[in-house]
Amino acid sequence: MAVWIQAQQLQGDALHQMQSLYGQHFPIEVRHYLSHWIESQLWDAIDLENPQEEFKAKRLLESLIQELQNKAEHQVGEDGFLLKIKLGHYANQLKSTYDRCPLELVRCIKHILYTEQRLVREATNSSSPVGGMLDSMSQKYQQINQAFEELRLLTQDTENDLRKLQHNQEYFIIQYQESLRIQAQLSSLAALPPADRQLREPTLLSKRATVEAWLTREANTLQKYRLDLAEKHQKTLQLLRKQQTIILDDELIQWKRRQQLAGNGGPPEGGLDILQSWCEKLAETIWQNRQQIRRAEHLRQQLPIPGPIEELLNELNSTITDIISALVTSTFIIEKQPPQVLKTQTKFAATVRLLVGGKLNVHMNPPQVKATIISEQQAKALLKNENTRNDSSGEILNNNCVMEYHQTTGTLSAHFRNMSLKRIKRSDRRGAESVTEEKFTILFESQFSVGSNELVFQVKTLSLPVVVIVHGSQDNNATATVLWDNAFAEPGRVPFLVPDKVLWPQLCDAINMKYKAEVQSNRGLSEENLVFLAQKAFSSSSNNPDDYRSMTMTWSQFNRESLPGRNFTFWQWFDGVMELTKKHLKPHWNDGAILGFVNKQQAQDMLMSKPNGTFLLRFSDSEIGGITIAWVAENPNKAGERMVWNLMPYTTKDFSIRSLADRISDLNHLLFLYPDKPKDEVFSKYYTPPLSKAVDGYVKPQIKQVVPDFATANPDPTSGNPTYMDQGASPAPVNHHHPYNMYQNIADPILDAEGDFDLDDTMDVARHVEELLRRPVESQWGGQQS
Repeated sequence: MAVWIQAQQLQGDALHQMQSLYGQHFPIEVRHYLSHWIESQLWDAIDLENPQEEFKAKRLLESLIQELQNKAEHQVGEDGFLLKIKLGHYANQLKSTYDRCPLELVRCIKHILYTEQRLVREATNSSSPVGGMLDSMSQKYQQINQAFEELRLLTQDTENDLRKLQHNQEYFIIQYQESLRIQAQLSSLAALPPADRQLREPTLLSKRATVEAWLTREANTLQKYRLDLAEKHQKTLQLLRKQQTIILDDELIQWKRRQQLAGNGGPPEGGLDILQSWCEKLAETIWQNRQQIRRAEHLRQQLPIPGPIEELLNELNSTITDIISALVTSTFIIEKQPPQVLKTQTKFAATVRLLVGGKLNVHMNPPQVKATIISEQQAKALLKNENTRNDSSGEILNNNCVMEYHQTTGTLSAHFRNMSLKRIKRSDRRGAESVTEEKFTILFESQFSVGSNELVFQVKTLSLPVVVIVHGSQDNNATATVLWDNAFAEPGRVPFLVPDKVLWPQLCDAINMKYKAEVQSNRGLSEENLVFLAQKAFSSSSNNPDDYRSMTMTWSQFNRESLPGRNFTFWQWFDGVMELTKKHLKPHWNDGAILGFVNKQQAQDMLMSKPNGTFLLRFSDSEIGGITIAWVAENPNKAGERMVWNLMPYTTKDFSIRSLADRISDLNHLLFLYPDKPKDEVFSKYYTPPLSKAVDGYVKPQIKQVVPDFATANPDPTSGNPTYMDQGASPAPVNHHHPYNMYQNIADPILDAEGDFDLDDTMDVARHVEELLRRPVESQWGGQQS
């Protein structure tokens, strides 16, 4: 169902939020009459941070205006005449608004569509029986909105009381002036004759007594009003603190945690629209109360009355300043984190945002943000408010950026697009720690004022930990450091402490999340896969998942100590599997064609019960980023005996020459993918189409792989003679070797020590044939002149 149709069914606060998206910048009538056209455009295909995309945005603006004009021209009747004029007016209005900045139109419409989809999704989930968690979320949001309503009423109440106090005080001052005038008249009676003085004095004395009695009584009343108002402000500030704690210490921290997990491949952290709206409501309410407290202080200064009110007002003013300071400093956040594995001399980006910037009019004097890279120790000192003397641990180019205000979305942000780490200064490392375990962070800082320079704020925020590398070979280990930190960091930690050991199920969650994200697959790691990994990690033979639930894995076991009998760590092996699958095996993994996490003995046990020619694909135990084919067949050295064979593992280098599907197609002795699927049924859709005929007198060579002793003869229809080559546009290289035993004949150059087939020799022959075929056809077969 179209989003606009569902959006029109929203009710209550959701409907109000949807309506507030529209205005002069984008009329709701345009959304209504062009709903289908708007929702069919590829708004997300335009990168708002790339000025070169402005041409695309311009075309969309022109198309939008044309659609509006077409809609206007087709209006008929009396009502149609009015709508025709209105739509034409909107077309001109949008052209004048966005003609010079078409990217802002895209930003506006993307914001509208995103918010509508969110509101519809929330409304749908709240009425769904499976939306239990979302129900609780909606309930929490409802409580936050109710608290804001209570704050609004309290603020309105204190505003009314303040006006009443001001009115009473102004009348009190008038009466006080009257008492001074009476006193002056009494003083002037001394110059009059006694008879006149006696005639006028009693009246003035009586009047003075009445006024003074009123003043005394009214002064007490004013003092009570002031105390009552201060107590109401105390109640408001208590609720404000509570509401701010929920939003900043719960909701914003949870968003940051989701952002951190997104760095490990978790779901996106979600937009900041709701959080910004809450923070803006906080800012507005805090500022209104701050102004009220300042007005109350001004009234006290105008008419000092002895009592505790001066101390109370000072306390309120201090409290409200603390509250707004906490809000401003906490809402200076990193919307888009810099890369956590940061390579020197490489361009990178980040976005910093001030959630309350628009509400506090900070953009009237746009602040500048500076980015600096600092070490873990410097970050600790910074959070302790120790003097770091503006130290940095490196030099970042293009590290200054001015915050920009986007009118349509109300966001104030700084987009660092072209930063580059020129150099890094490392600290002395601890013990066995390597350079890829050393953590840094990007410090973003700025200064700005609010309220006509009434308050000046210095704000700072730290990025997630980054690991600096100078060569791509360090990426693997740096990623491990980042993965461990993102997965197991606790909120509010001292930078950048993480547990040295974690429960195995916790690590399983982390690596499963990472695997699905890297491979871009919904098929994650099964319980059987995780048992295999546990066996590898702990050198265990148990197949029971429960045996590993209470076991812990240390950082050293994860990526510092090599696996038994290997020269690589657990993580390095697992990361190699991810890289290989991501680059070359993703469709086959998604199809379920790759079992992958199976060791050699398990593969043998599984295949021996299957017919000859049954095969499976498993990740190599002995090589990083390798996958091998295991199959069951007759033992050529022993009649009637069957055994399981394993090819030497394929790596990324091999698949850059010929794909897995084509390699499986080449091997005619492979018949069924375990357990019993014909291989063509699984892999044929990935086979490379046959080569075209020769052109310009040249025949294009083709590489195919053949396993000696398993090359099946295919009949040649022209000669009737069997050949080891599949029919094709060019001969396929064949390597003839002596028969071999998988486990016994170790000296065979094609095999490794475990009897696995080595493809390198056959590839050498293939390259030789390819070189021969590059020669002109005439010299080979007496064809055309080349």
